[in-house]
Amino acid sequence: MKEISQIEFLDIEENLQYTNIINRVIEQCFKEEKLEKTNLYISVILTNPEKIREINKEYRKIDKPTDVLSFPMFEKEEIEQIKASKENIVEEVLGDIVISIEQVEKQAQEYGHSFERELAYMLVHGFYHLMGYDHIKEEDKQKMRPKEEKVLNDLDITRI
Repeated sequence: MKEISQIEFLDIEENLQYTNIINRVIEQCFKEEKLEKTNLYISVILTNPEKIREINKEYRKIDKPTDVLSFPMFEKEEIEQIKASKENIVEEVLGDIVISIEQVEKQAQEYGHSFERELAYMLVHGFYHLMGYDHIKEEDKQKMRPKEEKVLNDLDITRI
């Protein structure tokens, strides 16, 4: 099977548990959105609050740490064209997802669910941003949230 996620540990220790969660979740996201036959992959960067703050400041001009950042490489329509194309020869990155592992740990405790659930949610959330979905407007949120929940439910990664 081709690699669909490229994982980088930036200023944190490598962790096989994180890698396994990422691969499982991204594989389900690709399956759900019918991306398995494309040559797309996702770059996932796991880091600390200081590094994600730097990235947030540099690219979004927001000087504070956050939990997850997504940097899509395509518009929604372009992704549909890639999915429909029979000539997916060149490997291309769908986008980058940057996650603060410390923030995942804090939020898992805060929300009263597992680390796996919080990390999986950050990945799915970031994935759907890469796919062109957003949640700023209520009507957009109503399209994105059910997609996120379906992937997590299909993986049996629940809130409790």
